[in-house]
This record gives sequence, C-alpha cells and structure tokens, in this order.
Amino acid sequence: MKAVLYDSATSFRIADLPIPEPGPGQVLIKVIQVGVCGTDLHIHHGEFGAEFPLIPGHEVVGTVAAHGDGVTRFHLGEQVTVNPNISCGHCDYCRSGRTILCENGKACGVNVDGFFAEYACVDELLVFSVDGLAVDTAGFSEPTACAMHGLETLDVRPGSTALVIGAGPTGQLLAQLLATGGASAVTVAGPSRYKLDTATALGATNTVLINRGDPQGNVDLLLEASGGAGYDIVVEATGTTEVGNICVPLTRNGGTVLIYGVAAAADLIEFSPYDVFRRELTIKGSFAEMTSFGAAIAALRAGRVRTEGIITHRYPIDDYARALDALANDGTVHKAVIVA
Repeated sequence: MKAVLYDSATSFRIADLPIPEPGPGQVLIKVIQVGVCGTDLHIHHGEFGAEFPLIPGHEVVGTVAAHGDGVTRFHLGEQVTVNPNISCGHCDYCRSGRTILCENGKACGVNVDGFFAEYACVDELLVFSVDGLAVDTAGFSEPTACAMHGLETLDVRPGSTALVIGAGPTGQLLAQLLATGGASAVTVAGPSRYKLDTATALGATNTVLINRGDPQGNVDLLLEASGGAGYDIVVEATGTTEVGNICVPLTRNGGTVLIYGVAAAADLIEFSPYDVFRRELTIKGSFAEMTSFGAAIAALRAGRVRTEGIITHRYPIDDYARALDALANDGTVHKAVIVA
C-alpha cells in the first residue's frame, strides 16, 4: 500500500508498505479520505509532540476491510471514522476521569501511525460508525469532536454573545455549535472574505473582515460590530499571537476567552492581569478531545453542524507535498483532503 512516511521532521516520502494485518481487537480500515489540517503542518515541522518515524493524518473516513479476533461491533464494508486520541488509563488524571489531561496520551498521526495511507489498523474501541453519512460530512468527525469539546469547556450561559476569531474549518464548526449550544449571537471574524461568506452560509449571525497586521484597528472593528459592548465569549481560533493579544480587550465583564487555535509551544500572548482581575475574566484552553466523538457524530447526523462549502481542494496521496504547500501558502485553500 502507499503511505506518507516521515523519517524525521520535514523529511518524508511516499512509501510502499505492506498492508497491516489486524490483531485481536483491531479493525483494518480501507481509507477513503483524510483531512489535512493546520496540526499536520505543526507535525511536519516536528512540533505538537510529533514522534518519528511516523505516518501522519488523523481526520479519517474509510470502510471496514477486515476484523481481528474478537471484533463484533462492525461489519465488513461499514463506513467508519476513528477517534485518534488515546489515553493511558493509568495516570492520576485518567483514574479521576479527566482523560483529556492524560500525562501519557498518544494520538494517531502524531506519535502513533495515522491515516495518510491506503489502509490502517486501529483498536476497535477507537472506531465509530458513520454509515449513511456523506463522506465529505463524515470526514469532519474529528474536527467536530474537537469543536464539541470546546463547547463543553465553555459551558455556555444561555443568551451569551460569542466571537470566533478565525474562519478556518474548526472555527466554522465551533461557531455552529455555539449557535445551537446557548449563544444568542455568534460573530465570525477573519481576513478572508470567501471564508466569511461560508460562515454566513453556515449560519453565523454576523461576520467581520479584519486585517492582518492591524491589531488595534481590528479591536475597533470588532467592538463596533458588538455595539461597543464586547462579547461574553471570545474564541482565539487561529493559533497566532496577533489574535491572542486582542482577545481580552474584546471580552465583556465576567466573560471568557477560549484559546482554541494551535500555537507554537514558544509563543506568548500579552494581557493585563489587572484587567482580568478587575473584570473577573476567565481564560480557558481547549485541547483536542478524548470523549466527544459520539456527540460530534450525532450533531453531524442531525444537521446541527453542517460542512457544505468547507472542502475546497482534493489531492491524491502522491500529491501530499502539494497539499501541505497549498495549506501553508495558498489563500484559496479552506479545507484540503487526501483521497486514497
């Protein structure tokens, strides 16, 4: 089978590997499609806990090709997806039920082989049925699960106003979940008009075109869009310090800032501790997910989360390098997928 195989950071090839055989309790998946996301760019550069050698890719949809001994939950040919995140089950956090904080967590496509390949084997406990969902919808199960965990982390107060800065795929998904999860109005902001048009089509209450490199101007634009009041919830969904630095000033008294985008480990953002103290602001993080897959798939099935218009580019596995380059450098890319 063909697979993207990294020997080290930035060094990969399209390798010809044996099709894996499922062991006891495992499922062999024939890959249909895998999303390429910003995290894959971090992994390409050896960030985000990447360990090599590695087959990357974590947003998969495929079909069951074979069972290992003892697998009874899935039938051959069933369309499935995979929760790539694996907790150890033994650390203090896991034993207290807070698996997202696992000290020894692993993730397919990060430090365990993932899905930029024609076939992959995984433990059946990580596999979820998405039979009956369109492939392009089912392929958003993993990012929707991350967005669902963001919603769970925020614990939205009914009637809240929300601002999502970042109109990429995960920002679009979280904005929709906020709108159906208690927020009365959701504004999406970003520097790309066509992405904001997608946000409008997917139900955003309002969109604001902001400008890279003009933080104070963006604060002024976004405050004006809120009627001068600011927002109860401000989501940083870009992973950039430029955006992170303007979140606190945009947050209403008693509000919450959610750090949702993936930044580099060395990045720092600035805010006034007195401002946080005086206005009783809350700053939270939302890291991936461990237990939100079922809820995410249910939301996709119910139409609570829609994905039309987000996928803009498709590449065969041989063109993985082109897909990465396009994601990093082509402003017309919203969501790219690898088709096996």
